[in-house]
Amino acid sequence: MGNISRKQFITLGAASAAVLGLAGCGGSSSSDGSSSSDTSSSSTDDRSGNVYWLNFKPELDETAQALAKTYMEKYPNVKVKVQTAASGTYEQTMTSEMDKTDAPTLFNIGTTAGVKEWGSSAMDLSGTDIEKALSTTDYTYKDSDGRLVCAGLCYETYGIVVNADLVEKAGHSVDDIKDFDSLKAVVEDIHKNAATLGFDAFAATDLDDASSWRVTGHLANLEYYYEEKDDGGWDATPATIKGTYLPNYKKIFDLAINNSAEDPTTLSTGGHDPATEFTSGKAAFFFTGSWDYATIAAAQKNTTMIPYYCGVSGEEKAGLNSGTENRLAINDAASDEDKKATMDFWLWLVTDPEASKEMVAQLGVLPYTDAAKGDNGYLNKAEELSKAGNYTMDWATNYQPNVDQYRKGLVSALNAYTADQSDANWDTFKTAFVDGWAQNYKTENA
Repeated sequence: MGNISRKQFITLGAASAAVLGLAGCGGSSSSDGSSSSDTSSSSTDDRSGNVYWLNFKPELDETAQALAKTYMEKYPNVKVKVQTAASGTYEQTMTSEMDKTDAPTLFNIGTTAGVKEWGSSAMDLSGTDIEKALSTTDYTYKDSDGRLVCAGLCYETYGIVVNADLVEKAGHSVDDIKDFDSLKAVVEDIHKNAATLGFDAFAATDLDDASSWRVTGHLANLEYYYEEKDDGGWDATPATIKGTYLPNYKKIFDLAINNSAEDPTTLSTGGHDPATEFTSGKAAFFFTGSWDYATIAAAQKNTTMIPYYCGVSGEEKAGLNSGTENRLAINDAASDEDKKATMDFWLWLVTDPEASKEMVAQLGVLPYTDAAKGDNGYLNKAEELSKAGNYTMDWATNYQPNVDQYRKGLVSALNAYTADQSDANWDTFKTAFVDGWAQNYKTENA
């Protein structure tokens, strides 16, 4: 499945700051398809070529730009360009950029669907210094021919972030939240008393492009994970899903949208800035992940992360959602010089003591032996739960077929439901979730 095992997760540790997805790119010329052995990393300072890094996550842009500048100062014969795609537009941006003469040399392949779409554009990393630098192969993907087309950049975890101080101020304790019923009791009590407390339960669950991924990608993982578990594990994207755990998804989604300061009917247009609602102390609960740890920790000193409690039997032993969509690939159509320059830059990002320290501060755990270590409270929580015997919820959401179109269908149905929480509108969402999967699977595999 490509996700880390519980044992391997414990070995990796839960280190560092906020995760963001990342992908790189670089200006390039056409390639003669040379072997990967021709692109081993440089062992001298005599480096040249062009790197065009198409960054996957907007939150990483500032750090990515700064590191590119530092690298060019260190190696003046190398040109590094970083372009960051706007939130929710990476696939669209990459499709446009890959058609250009100076196409990205470093880009992101995050899912199995991405391997089908872009694997043929990626060079084989087998036997290269990138593969040798990895501390685990759990975040790599191979194509149908066995070519290693991408390797993980970082390791992430997500769930429900909780402001423990606010929960205590409301007369409760995070330690009392052990399943959906106990979560519901705390959330509804905070919402009922929001006017007196000066804060509400959940930050806004916006459904615009900047935030919809929190529920169409991440929260949806609870349904996929438990269904996959029932099926004995997925080795590839299934042609159909049953939607067995959609009632559980509905429980936690309804809890969030109906116990917030924001009117559910306004969520479709977004713009409420849920991150700021949480960091400013206006909300006690927030759907997010380890990539936001640094920002949150700077504003709120006592936060933690809890699982997606949703009423599933045995969920008191649930852990956090852990995996990655951040897998880098090198453009096989780039010149030999630019492929070499790109690999050197990638290696520098994840093995240089200072550069990798900055990457860790933004991304969390980097699965490379020589990467700097860090400290991320949410990753630490994932490790703590795992060590206690709680099951880790792997990223089954990575199997979503034709992912952009599939999620657009989910957003459209959720917009109708939040505007009018009727059974009929929820049935429309169930259709988008289950039938939409099958339809997009056919489209992707036509």
